[in-house]
Amino acid sequence: MRVLLLGNGGREHAIGWKLAQSRDLSLLLTAPGNPGLAEFGPVVTGFDINNPKAVTALAIDNKIDLAVIGPEAPLAAGVVDALIEAKIKTCGPARDGARLEASKAYAKDVMARAGVPTAEARTFTEVTAATEFLASKPGPYVVKADGLAAGKGVLVTEDLIAAQSWARICLEGHFGDAGSTVVVEDYLLGPEVSIFVLTDGKTALPLAPARDYKRLHDGNEGPNTGGMGTFSPLEGLPDGLVDWTVDSVVHPVLDVFRQDDITYRGFIYVGLILTEDGPKILEFNSRLGDPETQVVLPRLNDDLLGLLAAAAAGELHGKPLAWLDQAVVDVVIASEGYPDKPVIGRPVGGIEAAAAHPNALVFQAGTRRTATGIVSSGGRVLNIVGTGPDITSARTAAYAAVDEIHLEGMQFRKDIAL
Repeated sequence: MRVLLLGNGGREHAIGWKLAQSRDLSLLLTAPGNPGLAEFGPVVTGFDINNPKAVTALAIDNKIDLAVIGPEAPLAAGVVDALIEAKIKTCGPARDGARLEASKAYAKDVMARAGVPTAEARTFTEVTAATEFLASKPGPYVVKADGLAAGKGVLVTEDLIAAQSWARICLEGHFGDAGSTVVVEDYLLGPEVSIFVLTDGKTALPLAPARDYKRLHDGNEGPNTGGMGTFSPLEGLPDGLVDWTVDSVVHPVLDVFRQDDITYRGFIYVGLILTEDGPKILEFNSRLGDPETQVVLPRLNDDLLGLLAAAAAGELHGKPLAWLDQAVVDVVIASEGYPDKPVIGRPVGGIEAAAAHPNALVFQAGTRRTATGIVSSGGRVLNIVGTGPDITSARTAAYAAVDEIHLEGMQFRKDIAL
């Protein structure tokens, strides 16, 4: 099978690594790819994956059998719609379904119609109305840009002035169209859990849960990021949480989609908060999470290519997925200045030495190859992954490999999976 994988981050490197293990794979073409993905097949560097016509032409020219969409932006841009129109099987929701992530206000509406428990929320398009509403509420405050903001459009704070300023920043254009509407919602207190489901629009197969760390610094301090680390499996989850998520969240949402004549094929990420009143939904994503993918896929003991092809064809089986009895811990290496102003272009050393460590994997995220070697090209640069029979040993393996990495000014948390 000839596969086109869109994306260039750590999530896509992990997906490509897993796809490359399939006996049915004859070609893995990645756009725009990264140096890690180049080990599995050709990459089309500098390619605009948000251009539906260009992506479709690339797929047709390379006789692609299956397109796999990694990040959210191409989904929101309608790339899947164009591929499906060209009769290319694609794993990823079309634009209407992708609004589940692309618009937080839309997601709240879907949850209300589906009867999914979530935080109470209000949406605003004017600064005065938003700031006055915030002033009427006790903290903590949660203010979100409605659209896609690369994981940087959310502020959670105890400070009313900061919350009001964030609403103003969003509505005055800091995030472009993504911030033309803001969502103000109640704060949910409790541990977070990430649960992913693969669906063909009817059948829904849950993946192993993971927990990620959004704050930049140890102890969950500092600004929100796209994710500084993650681990799987999780202990101490409420009994039946995964089944509850599938039955009480995913299937009701798919029912709403069918009512609206939306066919959703691909992944749904369900971000939950385990509150004192039971689990509540924090957010949805319309693709695999990053960096959770980097710990979930190494535990998967099934053929990912076959699963994605079946979902794209609307023929996903209902058999539970098989999982390896091992733990996985991912530590993210980020650039100096991340998340606000990451410094890029600095040499990255020690990748091969880190990958050579026992029970270690390296998934590249924000890297590019130059004539002199690999340099940083984004905020989150590497995912250093450790595996083992338990979390403690996986964590030890990950941090031993982290010690091999050399990147001036690099940032990483030292408390992942503690």
